[in-house]
Amino acid sequence: MAEQLKARLVGTAALPSLPQCVSECFSIPEFSGFNHPRYTVFPGFCDVHVHFREPGFSYKETIASGCRAAAHGGYTAVCTMPNLSPVPDSVAHLKEQTDRIRESATIGVYPYGAITVGQQGERLAALEELAPDVIAFSDDGRGVQSDEMMREAMKRAKALGKMIVAHCEVNSLLRGGYIHDGAYAAAHGHRGICSESEWAQIKRDLDLVRETGCAYHVCHISAKESVALIRRAKAEGLDVTCETAPHYLALDDSDLQEDGRFKMNPPLRDKADRLALIEGVCDGTVDMIATDHAPHSAEEKAKGLEKSAFGVVGLETALPVLYTALVKPGILTEERLAELLALRPRERFGIGYDRSFTVWDLEECRTVDPQEFLSCGRATPFEGKELFGRCVLTVCNGRPVYR
Repeated sequence: MAEQLKARLVGTAALPSLPQCVSECFSIPEFSGFNHPRYTVFPGFCDVHVHFREPGFSYKETIASGCRAAAHGGYTAVCTMPNLSPVPDSVAHLKEQTDRIRESATIGVYPYGAITVGQQGERLAALEELAPDVIAFSDDGRGVQSDEMMREAMKRAKALGKMIVAHCEVNSLLRGGYIHDGAYAAAHGHRGICSESEWAQIKRDLDLVRETGCAYHVCHISAKESVALIRRAKAEGLDVTCETAPHYLALDDSDLQEDGRFKMNPPLRDKADRLALIEGVCDGTVDMIATDHAPHSAEEKAKGLEKSAFGVVGLETALPVLYTALVKPGILTEERLAELLALRPRERFGIGYDRSFTVWDLEECRTVDPQEFLSCGRATPFEGKELFGRCVLTVCNGRPVYR
């Protein structure tokens, strides 16, 4: 079967079943046109950090629109964060989300359960009840401020065989900031968010991991100190992984503009942070790349850096951004990119492949036009950028979800 493939496959060393799966699909006449030497086939991507906004905020995104955007970006599995209404902090609240997933999802959608009730950090959520139906526990969007609360959450997650996935942020260090506390903030009179607000809580959590033995994953790291802390924790043998996002690898605060599409949390930091993150990706300190896809309405993102909502979309630009910024210049190989986007996320979070793959024309260069997005969100810092890579087909569970 594999000998009949003309398209180039990436990731087969780690996923030997991929050629057979692709061959079976390409043998169907309507898909034979995708078996072409110009095309590159990757395993279906897996994003462990997305916001699909339903229930509660469907004007920003729905399960259906989020799945369409994901498939357009080559993703066949996503993990949805719990900052919803209601927050999935009990079985009854989670059911409101899982019912919608069953009705609308066209790819694999795996919900997180909240760590604390309402993500308020005051009482632990019903972790034992939630455990069978959630991928892990997170209060993403908020850091758990209480040491004792996080300690108890880790103990219970460890007993349940679940991972704690942490948004690390010390509230007392934010001081009203909304972009990185760096050169751009100083030059333009903006209030900054210091890097310590991120890495100080990572340091706290790593101490708790040493104590509890909990499996632990850090969301969207952005600072060089965070990379160093996680590198040391791994050398020590702690059960720790982390992610960063495409925008932290391709941009820094020198790229900022007075536009809400450049506002996300954590913020774009300085060049030294970006280079440390790239080094971490190259040496394996950073395990995976997740988009933190966070759609908002146009009105919510049209209020400049200070007053716009935090968050940008990323599912539909992730591969082109990373291929253009890191693979084309020779910083990463295509195989390493497949590990970061598909293999490692699935391994760490226990998500299978289910005959999923995505086909790309990597030589086609396109200008990013948010009006072509399938997401309801349009705010991206890459608007107007010329990027290589166009998704031509995404297959999930053996059936096409985008072409």
